[in-house]
Amino acid sequence: MHYTYILQSKKDNCLYTGCTKDLRKRFDEHIQGRVYPTRARGPFKIIYYEACWDRGDAFAREKYLKSVYGKRYLKNRLKRFLSLTG
Repeated sequence: MHYTYILQSKKDNCLYTGCTKDLRKRFDEHIQGRVYPTRARGPFKIIYYEACWDRGDAFAREKYLKSVYGKRYLKNRLKRFLSLTG
């Protein structure tokens, strides 16, 4: 399985979209500051993830979620959660 995931920074509430084969290991890397794009934005919480059968599907989903339409989808999908976190 491969995963597409959304992290939310507890520091500034910004979202980060990523893709991985090992979600727990990758999340630990984010927490430890070993992922360059998110190094200064931790700590994080995982607010959403999807499982895909293969790598290509997971990366295609990541690309979609980073698009305008994907962001709109996430905003609707996570509407209640995002309203609680401000």
